[in-house]
Amino acid sequence: MRRIVIVVAVVAASLVASRTADATNECRGLQVCVPVAGPWVVADAAGQVSFQLSCPAKFVVAGLDAELSRRGVDVTFRGSLGSPVNPGITTSRSAEFLARLLVAGAPATFRPHIGCVPAAGSGERFPTVVRPAPPVVPVAVQLAVRPGVHRYAERCAAGKRLTGANHSVGFYTAAPPGAALVRSIAVTQRVSGGVVRLVVRAGSLPGVRAIVQVELECA
Repeated sequence: MRRIVIVVAVVAASLVASRTADATNECRGLQVCVPVAGPWVVADAAGQVSFQLSCPAKFVVAGLDAELSRRGVDVTFRGSLGSPVNPGITTSRSAEFLARLLVAGAPATFRPHIGCVPAAGSGERFPTVVRPAPPVVPVAVQLAVRPGVHRYAERCAAGKRLTGANHSVGFYTAAPPGAALVRSIAVTQRVSGGVVRLVVRAGSLPGVRAIVQVELECA
């Protein structure tokens, strides 16, 4: 493993569902901090969902938090190997959140938050017999969701090989999206010949901005 998974939010039973943005802690203890909030991302009962959230240019992630629409969602993030565990070493300009739905039931969502601080050097990794290669950071592509059926094809840049892909659905709403809104979008994904093909089916989205984020692991 070139990256370690560090828990940033424990099982949702210990959290109050659907906290307000004012209650998040991504900037707690940081003197200079730019908060960035993501959309409400759908947690899939079929497996782990990931979502990448980025800081502005010349900033790195120094704090993380997440809001949950209900109990039963476990949220973590990927961190890089290195010492000490610090912004610029463990984290970079973006953070990849990982979520699992532990308790089945009504649709569940989470909203990721990051606190960004000015970049001031990346530090050094700890010495090993064979130094680990830099972690593979997935390439995130955001697709705006429109009503109807739409098809997309994404691939890695020239000279890169696709080793994996996943997608997530997010809603930019002030409050967690209701079950009907969550179920109004369905996505199917297929990988063939180094190309990720998606079919996005969406119903009516009155006044709601929704996205599908595709993450490509390119080696």
